[in-house]
Amino acid sequence: MKHWVFSYCNAFDRLWRGLSGQFKVVLPSDCRRPKTTMAQSLSRNQTSKRRKTDGSLTAISERSDGNSEWVDGARRQLNELCTSRGLKPVLSISRSVRGKVELSLRPRRPGNRIVLPFDWSEAAWGDCYVRIRNIYATALQGYNLVEAASLTEAKAPRGERNWETMKAAFKEWKTTADSAIKLGTWEHSYEPVISDAVALLTGKTPPLMAHPLMLACMQKADGTAYRSGSRMRKIRVRSLAQFLNYCVEQHHLPEAWAAPKNLKPLIGAVKPSERVNQKADAFSSDQDILDLLASLPDEDTGRRWRDATMLMAELGLRPVELLHLKVRTDDLSGEPYWWCTYQKKGGNGATEPRRIIPLPLKSNDGEVQQWNLIQRWCTRDIQLPPLESGNGAAECWKTYFSRRPYWLSLKQRAMELEDKRLTAYSFRHSFSVRGHRRGIDAGSMALVMGHCLQTHCAFYPWAQKSSVEAAFADAHHRLVNA
Repeated sequence: MKHWVFSYCNAFDRLWRGLSGQFKVVLPSDCRRPKTTMAQSLSRNQTSKRRKTDGSLTAISERSDGNSEWVDGARRQLNELCTSRGLKPVLSISRSVRGKVELSLRPRRPGNRIVLPFDWSEAAWGDCYVRIRNIYATALQGYNLVEAASLTEAKAPRGERNWETMKAAFKEWKTTADSAIKLGTWEHSYEPVISDAVALLTGKTPPLMAHPLMLACMQKADGTAYRSGSRMRKIRVRSLAQFLNYCVEQHHLPEAWAAPKNLKPLIGAVKPSERVNQKADAFSSDQDILDLLASLPDEDTGRRWRDATMLMAELGLRPVELLHLKVRTDDLSGEPYWWCTYQKKGGNGATEPRRIIPLPLKSNDGEVQQWNLIQRWCTRDIQLPPLESGNGAAECWKTYFSRRPYWLSLKQRAMELEDKRLTAYSFRHSFSVRGHRRGIDAGSMALVMGHCLQTHCAFYPWAQKSSVEAAFADAHHRLVNA
């Protein structure tokens, strides 16, 4: 059986070979490949060898360019253009189908090949090189060749970018991801400047990169610029920088659209003659707070605002934290304690909910104030005033107290005599001073007040000063008692 199969296969193989030799395909003479001479074959081999041994990234043209001397010189110029900037040669030229100069940039990506409006000739190379040099300088900023060529012709490379879509995506990201800001924060700090930027970018002569766009967005509708170093200018610069960096990272815009890492030159500095102290200062003493509380009218509205101010003073609360104040019970002792659920959001994330320990005030006579606020809170004896209308709790507090004569006189006296600025946050600052005067370390105060130690020392300078003084006093005490 095996012998029969083997013989059959041999016979079939001989038949196939015999038949295949009888048929021959003959092409017309105009379709045949022309015979090459020995010189042409040698030239082709030399060209292939040059492709293999050339270590640079400037490729030899794949199309026939005549191997003219000016082509070799042009490619050397491109190599020198790259290496003069401390980079590897990444540019190459070749002859296009229509006899123009075709420029390519490594790595090969969409948009990194372009045909220039210059003939493939020695006479046109001088002007062509100037154009390539300008295109390459722009491409180094993060653009591809197509965009860089448009920029050198003073055209904005819009492509398929939809700035409105990117704005909507950024809003979604800021309000639901990242630090998840409130809608009111978006409308106040982000919406105005980003809307101005989108209007400029979709106009007839849009900016070509991030820096001129950010400068243009620092202009008001009437043509005047936002004051250098002002808070509004700082908000606009930082918000627009976040938007542009988001577009570069998430929507893959060129690096030229990334905001500068150092935003201080764009924000500017306030002139010494125009500098206004926006930070709150602590009260000179607890007695000033007690006198202010005593000046409030003894009726329903006055009692509500008195209780709210007492909570801010004894607990060191931000005004908005009045809306997030609760009472919990300790599992071990069974005693009630204050708990604040407010989480302040910032560039480094959000603060954590915290336990608050009261610091009672002391009058000039040395009497410690016993307000029994936590007991009154548990029995619902404390009713807070409306704090959610307008621009927030701090603004509500300011509106009410701006009509109180004693508060106005206290503010004026503090400014004239001590150059202090009193606001609703002054109660919180006084809480910090009170704690440090009673020997509480900066770390514990920072924990109770709901921020990190670095923030506490930066915004409450007396915290660092008192810690230093306490450390030296302790060292001196140990030395004396040694």
